[in-house]
Amino acid sequence: MSYDLVVIGAGPGGYVCAIRAAQLGLKVAIVEKRKTYGGTCLNVGCIPSKALLHASEMFEMAGHELPHFGVVVGKPKLDHVALMKHKDDTVAANVNGVAFLLKKNKVTTVQGAGAILAAGQVEVTAEDGSKQVLETKNIVIATGSDVATPPGVAVEFDEKVICSSTGALALDKVPAKLIVIGAGVIGLELGSVWRRLGAEVTVVEYLDRILPGMDGEVVKTFQRTLEKQGMKLHLSSKVTAVEKGKKGGKVTFEPVAGGEAQTLEADVVLVATGRRPYTDGLGLEAAGVAMDRGRIVIDEHFRANVAGIYAIGDVVRGPMLAHKAEDEGLAVAEIIAGQHGHVNYEVIPGVVYTTPEIAAVGATEEDLKARGIAYKAGKFPFTANGRARAMRVADGFVKVLADAATDRVLGVHIIGHAAGELIAEAAVLMEFGGSAEDLARTCHAHPTLSEAVKEAAMAVDKRQIHM
Repeated sequence: MSYDLVVIGAGPGGYVCAIRAAQLGLKVAIVEKRKTYGGTCLNVGCIPSKALLHASEMFEMAGHELPHFGVVVGKPKLDHVALMKHKDDTVAANVNGVAFLLKKNKVTTVQGAGAILAAGQVEVTAEDGSKQVLETKNIVIATGSDVATPPGVAVEFDEKVICSSTGALALDKVPAKLIVIGAGVIGLELGSVWRRLGAEVTVVEYLDRILPGMDGEVVKTFQRTLEKQGMKLHLSSKVTAVEKGKKGGKVTFEPVAGGEAQTLEADVVLVATGRRPYTDGLGLEAAGVAMDRGRIVIDEHFRANVAGIYAIGDVVRGPMLAHKAEDEGLAVAEIIAGQHGHVNYEVIPGVVYTTPEIAAVGATEEDLKARGIAYKAGKFPFTANGRARAMRVADGFVKVLADAATDRVLGVHIIGHAAGELIAEAAVLMEFGGSAEDLARTCHAHPTLSEAVKEAAMAVDKRQIHM
């Protein structure tokens, strides 16, 4: 059977691409080696982690915050089985939803591992070893990413004691002690989950800061918050060994600048040192597809150097984010169908789903200084926001960065409750080339957290009202 498009990988980028292409009238097949759809994100990433993050927030709120609202429930007790059932039910609802959408849009689904035999041919190897070849005019590679480990350190995952994010989402009990290697988004989110539920959490990070790439002022504020919450941070620390012992795991690390090594022990060790593009077994070298440090080289239309082959998501340049992959999936489907798909890489938000949340879109102050761009900054704290005070979530602030000459908004950074939702209006504003003045003159409902965004925009011109 011949297709207009075969997509390899049914994660957020792949399944969105397949559905959009089918909507545009193309005959589409999607190849997925998992038994469920949605990729890492829906199965062992974004979705299950958010289920546990929310549940752990509710647990901590019941134990520490509800009495302040006059709600007395006593000391909460964790039902670990119910917690995991909530996570699994959430995952099932999402992956089943994707399966339904693929069927609804008449996308042919093929179970197995896909590999490119040549331009126009995808070989699929099923779990039982049987093979079939799909003929197609176009191929989109959307195979996502896999766990990366610290350079030069041998790590043997058993997903019980030495865990990747996959194992850390499915622990059979709350560890008394947890060591997290890596102070990026994944490590801090999952570390937050288990700390709230009772674990003593220690984070070891090679860099001298947490959350690399995010706004420096936001990061400093957040680091103080994490330490206040009880998370221990060892920064500028190089991990030299990760071992499994009789009663748990051991991590040995030493100062990056040199010095005495130390070893910490814990019930569980989570290795969260990032992810790498997953292109194993795709036959890219034999097909002549150009690569750059493990990523597929593409042009501005997502085309690889071999005609008829495209790539999106974590296997290509840019941030490893599900929503970035989704936008690329939409764009490449439209391009293949003869339309004009496009992704604005200057306006891709990023969110850290901790407490408080962190959200950002566009340039940081450090970016603008490095590029020599003159800018003005407006900042407004949630302590001066009536709704935040009423909800007892007054930590954090909103910061708006605007071009000094044109007032065009170049970046927005938020640390605070619901930051991931609040960042959306900043992304819309920036997508349309809006100014701080545009945002400042847009009426915001009162009382809402979003008023802090408006006030930060007003503060760019030093005319904020409530501080």
